[in-house]
Amino acid sequence: MKKVLSLALLSLFTPLAAAQGLGNLRIMAPASPGGGWDQTSRAIQTVLQNENIVKPVQVFNVPGAGGTIGLAQLYNAKGDGNLLMTMGLVMVGAIQTNNSKVDLSRVTPIARLTGEYEVVVVPAASPYKNMKDLAAAWKANPGAVAFAGGSAGGTDHMLVGLLAKEAGVDPRKMNYVPFSGGGETLAAVLGNQVAAGVAGYGEFEAQIKAGKLRAIGISAPKRQAGIAVPTFKEQGLNVDLANWRGIVAPPGISASEKAALVAALDKMHASKEWKDLLATRNWTDLYLSGSKFDVYLKLEANRTRNILKDIGLVK
Repeated sequence: MKKVLSLALLSLFTPLAAAQGLGNLRIMAPASPGGGWDQTSRAIQTVLQNENIVKPVQVFNVPGAGGTIGLAQLYNAKGDGNLLMTMGLVMVGAIQTNNSKVDLSRVTPIARLTGEYEVVVVPAASPYKNMKDLAAAWKANPGAVAFAGGSAGGTDHMLVGLLAKEAGVDPRKMNYVPFSGGGETLAAVLGNQVAAGVAGYGEFEAQIKAGKLRAIGISAPKRQAGIAVPTFKEQGLNVDLANWRGIVAPPGISASEKAALVAALDKMHASKEWKDLLATRNWTDLYLSGSKFDVYLKLEANRTRNILKDIGLVK
């Protein structure tokens, strides 16, 4: 009787996912340590372990080529139900600009997690008070209105391409200046080397609050709490875009293995620790799991390809 009771008590402390067949979970961050995918991977690791959902969880890095080197490794791990990879919109674009042999139709989608909306900023002394002002000048002389942002084909570049189409500007004629980091973009805008800058709101937040930059539009579908910036849609430009991050698994895992991974992330997302972490890091909750994420990923891949075609980066 004592043995039966002790086993029953032990089962109460068994991690949920372990009971569903998950154990020794590994999460690949397909980028160098310290970046967004790495931070997301380690946040997932912390909450899954602290909430006793999965133990142990290991994070490892496979950097290179916008995440497509890691994607190839994930594809080669067919049938591994204890492996996940963090990814996002940047990878969706990199697959196409790098002509990756493996695309996201070859993996098992698990969940979209978080995202950040993009803003267009101008120097405080800029004549452009809003997106209508900027769009009018842009349409009149596309080459004279330069935008600074991240790497060619990345989220910033895609946003400018979408805005160009809405403003009546040929995306192939827009003047986009790519930089490798947010610091360089910020310096270019503050130094009046470009008319406007594009990045996630967090990268410009300090300078916006200090009055050195003016944010004239945000890529969210509606106004965001705590961010006093009008949406592009409010200003007549039907554009919304989130730099989202998600989780996928290798191809060839069983339906029960996929269900266990989705259940583990559903429980993580519902936890207070995850909600507190989102608030602390200013990450927007864009959670979407299971079959809904499958559909979203297909649509996003098609949209990204169309944007990059319009810009002229893919055929």
